[in-house]
Amino acid sequence: MAAAQAYEERPRRRGRKVLIGFVVLLLVLGGLLVVADRVAAGVAERAVADQVKQQVARQDVRSAPPQVDVGGFPFLTQVAAGKYQHISIVLTDVQGSVQGEAVSVPRLDVDARNVRASLDTLRSGRGDVVAESIDGRATITYDSLAKMLDRPGLTLSERDGKLAVTAPVDILGAKLTVDGTADLTVTDGKVGLRFRELNAEGLPNLPLARTALANYAKSISINVPLPELPFHLDVRTVEPKPEGLVVTATARDVPINAAG
Repeated sequence: MAAAQAYEERPRRRGRKVLIGFVVLLLVLGGLLVVADRVAAGVAERAVADQVKQQVARQDVRSAPPQVDVGGFPFLTQVAAGKYQHISIVLTDVQGSVQGEAVSVPRLDVDARNVRASLDTLRSGRGDVVAESIDGRATITYDSLAKMLDRPGLTLSERDGKLAVTAPVDILGAKLTVDGTADLTVTDGKVGLRFRELNAEGLPNLPLARTALANYAKSISINVPLPELPFHLDVRTVEPKPEGLVVTATARDVPINAAG
């Protein structure tokens, strides 16, 4: 009886060992596929980064080396289809020129969706990498804006969703602190700052003093020209945020590389 029971248990043990071995093999193969998938994504990211660098230079814009992240998993199925769900690109220290004057954008975040690119294009760098839609988000720091205004002691910040200004002024011999907010507009690729209502505590109640304050508001109301953004991005909105003035832009069906 004991011998028969032992005989029956041996096949069960062998069966369990085979099953465990099969599961381990599947886990190993799965891990290898994940590693291969991520390695392939890394290769694609470097290829796209190189081509983006060429595209940026082609538009007479300079920047630090682009940071590229190819999203979506698994990646290898996207390679086979030649279509990628999401590619994010970060450009920092973007430098361009407007009417001969250098203009900088500290950071530009680009999200490209439904990107079409053949394996041969990624491998050789020849051909188009085309995004169905692109959303761009450029951040202009308040310090860089203050430099454009060129008023000693002037500071800009976000306050309750508006662009706020604080600056020392001298009006009719009185040293005062000006405080107020600006209206923002976007026209022809320029961001307009319009300081319409400024206040200064202790301002003399004289027409000449009020005129001086109004003139100061006009002097710091400017149009901020933006360099031509990469990928043919069209500026849509501008909004003050704690980190700076955020400009959003969009484009559709555009190459994000320099075609070879």
